[in-house]
Amino acid sequence: HLLLAKLMQRRAPQRIFTPLEMELSPPSSPMKEEKQKSLLQSWTGRQEFTMAQLKVIAILAIAVIGDRWKPSYPRNENHNMTLFWIGHGILLAIAIATWTHTPARDPSSARITFLSRPQTEEWKGWMQFAFIMYHYYRAWSAYNWIRVFVSSYVWMTGFGNFLYFDKKKDFSIERVVSMFIRINYFPLMLSWATGVSLDLYYVVPLHTEGFFMTLITCYLAVKLESGFGMTYWKSRVAAILICLACHVAFFETKAVDSLLFFSKEIHFRFQADKYSAWIGIVCGACMKKITEYMSWAYGTVDRPMVAWTQRIVGVGLICLWYFGFGYVGDKFTYNPVHPYVFIIALVGWLMVRNSSKYLTECHSTFLEFLGKNTLETYVLQFHLFMNHKVQEIPIVIPGSGPDGHVMLKVLNMLLCGSIFVAVAVLARKVTVSTQTTVTELVTVIRKKVSGETDNSDDDNEGDQEMMKPMVPKDESA
Repeated sequence: HLLLAKLMQRRAPQRIFTPLEMELSPPSSPMKEEKQKSLLQSWTGRQEFTMAQLKVIAILAIAVIGDRWKPSYPRNENHNMTLFWIGHGILLAIAIATWTHTPARDPSSARITFLSRPQTEEWKGWMQFAFIMYHYYRAWSAYNWIRVFVSSYVWMTGFGNFLYFDKKKDFSIERVVSMFIRINYFPLMLSWATGVSLDLYYVVPLHTEGFFMTLITCYLAVKLESGFGMTYWKSRVAAILICLACHVAFFETKAVDSLLFFSKEIHFRFQADKYSAWIGIVCGACMKKITEYMSWAYGTVDRPMVAWTQRIVGVGLICLWYFGFGYVGDKFTYNPVHPYVFIIALVGWLMVRNSSKYLTECHSTFLEFLGKNTLETYVLQFHLFMNHKVQEIPIVIPGSGPDGHVMLKVLNMLLCGSIFVAVAVLARKVTVSTQTTVTELVTVIRKKVSGETDNSDDDNEGDQEMMKPMVPKDESA
């Protein structure tokens, strides 16, 4: 003990910093070093991003092989309305077999969810099936129905994004980058790899334009409400009317011919769906009133007369569209009126599909699965299910050509379809991985540029945080 005391006395006195010195030269801490780490070190998704790009390369290679596959035969020789309708009959049987009821968490609640996410995916799923089979079997007589389905997709872009922006008010760069990558990344890479024009994927620019148009409209509505003191409804109506005026000024004048700069196909497609996303925005603005009606009609009180009236009106609207416009065999006669009348059939379907509390809580899991992969199945159908710039049908099973036995042709279709769907599912996964990791990188860059940090606590609190016990990875939330 005496020896230890002697050693302690001989130790050099410790330097004591003045408060000013402490402020000018604070001692380093682990938290400070963490905040100063490099951009790549801050990007936690870099490995996931790299792996996703390697998978994208593999998928693109498969698409190129499929697009150039020989033997094949002209798609016009594959016209078969019988197989087209049989395929839809089988799809209906599978939909019924996978029909699932998911009751509300609170059975006593009067709130009814109109057009839930599972139901939306289901809707996209069967429309996508019809869309692909229409191309595969050259089902010309179903053209007008397919036009309604395509417009319904674009309508969802306005409807869904309006609900998001109106609720979240998230107009950040992260949201823009996230949605742009989700919609455009894989189609752009596929177009580059296969050498086909983006005109073939015309739905992609339609969705992109619909997204940005909805974003601008909602941003304007929020600014009118917060900056000019307008009420909620006045600001929304004003923004929507301004958006409509811009559409009319462009699409109903010679200004629309500026789209010919891109191509005649883009010029036609944008005119065919010139108001689809805008009508979706209008429906999204009415969502609160629709929810109130659904809760009144199918909440706590059983109203069978209301349900049957809604079904009859819905079927009547579908019949009105068909016998008024849809039955027209000449597409050049139907196309000019389509942008103004497709909503009749769309509203009719939604009225029938949501005509009871039970129906709003049910969906087909198989159709939901198809609906989750619509973007990838849409673009890959032209290279794996069909090929040579969607002009031919690939032959994988010998004897399944245009003059082959019908069973061999069906088996060839099922084999190509299975490969096509499997690759599309993988493509969706890697696209989502790319989307999330790049969005994270954008967040990291924005914080670096603006000087933001993930932890705004002072050094003392940071040091105390470092002293807490570490939580194992598998136990963390």
